[in-house]
Amino acid sequence: MLKIKEKSKKMGNRKRQSAEKLKESKKNISLAKLNNCPTSPRKMRLVADQVRGLNIDKALSKLKFSPKEASKRLEKLLLSAINNWQVNNENSDLEKASLFVKEIRVDSGSMLKRLRTAPQGRAHRIRKRSNHVTFVLGTNNIQN
Repeated sequence: MLKIKEKSKKMGNRKRQSAEKLKESKKNISLAKLNNCPTSPRKMRLVADQVRGLNIDKALSKLKFSPKEASKRLEKLLLSAINNWQVNNENSDLEKASLFVKEIRVDSGSMLKRLRTAPQGRAHRIRKRSNHVTFVLGTNNIQN
């Protein structure tokens, strides 16, 4: 009985230490998510590919002047990720941190299925797609 309790104590301590290491490693990154965005993932990926790996200044200017509708949503999400970084690192300066877009993922979300009438009494299915976007900012910009 005592051995079981001792093992569980050690296990809890090890878990706590790994959680602290994980927290320290995540201090350099910032995350923002947009769920169920009513744009098809393919259209969103076109804009996301333009921004991946850029400094936040260049990324913001690209998104601001892009004519695509998805760029407005990504710009808002990028600003949210920057604000999340500022909340997590209150003592750090934004200009000195040299933030860049470390990772941007566009995954397909839920799909609304509708029917459109077709000739000769048939119907065609229309899939209204949505997506989930995950924006990760990192420091120590190596790429630019």
